[in-house]
Amino acid sequence: MDTPETDKGESRPRVALIAGPTASGKSALAIALAQAANGVVINADASQVYADLRILSARPSPEEMADVPHRLFGHIDGAEACTAARWASEARAEVRRAHDEGRLPILVGGTGLYLRTLLEGIAPVPDIDPAIRAAVRALPVAQAHAALAIEDPAAAARLNPADTTRVARALEVVRSTGRTLALWQQHKSGGIAAQISLAPLILLPPRPWLFERCDRRFEQMVTDGGVEEAERLIARGLSPSLPVMRAIGVPEIAAWLGGRIDRAAMIERGRIATRQYAKRQYTWFSHQPPAAWRREMGQIDDKSIKRIVTKFLE
Repeated sequence: MDTPETDKGESRPRVALIAGPTASGKSALAIALAQAANGVVINADASQVYADLRILSARPSPEEMADVPHRLFGHIDGAEACTAARWASEARAEVRRAHDEGRLPILVGGTGLYLRTLLEGIAPVPDIDPAIRAAVRALPVAQAHAALAIEDPAAAARLNPADTTRVARALEVVRSTGRTLALWQQHKSGGIAAQISLAPLILLPPRPWLFERCDRRFEQMVTDGGVEEAERLIARGLSPSLPVMRAIGVPEIAAWLGGRIDRAAMIERGRIATRQYAKRQYTWFSHQPPAAWRREMGQIDDKSIKRIVTKFLE
């Protein structure tokens, strides 16, 4: 995710980026920065794009959004699956729109793949043959990884053998196109990194503080309408493979509503799923972005928000 650093002689338009794990305080910081810097908050969270997941994705409320423009929040119906390529295309347009309006674009979210695709671009992999995709996706992950070790040994060595999604993707690409995914990725296009001056900030607060917030957040979601939100989704009869049906909270609430677990077990499962997701994000944002990107290691509260915003405006 190499990106140009901001300097005083920079002529490229500025873009702020606030990223990190769920419940780390990104939204509050982004709104405060937007209020101080005439900004537009652009969502970079894969769950918050869906109209059906206002509560269970922890999307900012209308009151929290206040007088700050927010883009790409809740704009996609749950019957669709938003890809990183689609989001990056929409985000590029919103960044241009903000600059045209004389506003600061503020990317905020925890979906690293979305941010990487926007900044670096995307590999021009042709559409995968549906028959090949179906055959690959039907394989147990161990069998798919064994096949990958023969057809794309470098990818097999690089990937976790239990990573169902990435193993299947690498295998279907080499089988459908005759070229490895790594070769396709050498020719990425559409990235905006070279055209902007990026001001990135990664939030990595203390883990105990973060996980306690994760626990409180899930239970609050349940009491604040998350159950009703899940009920409406379930009533739609959507495919269980869609992102909205796999979002944290939906399977857990569905199991409770179906009588398979009690309420206490549903709450505990939701808390565990939220913490596990936060851990994965924490690991990704600790190691994947460039070392030069600024990290904020403390808790995000009113005092730290004021300090961070003041420093940004210097």
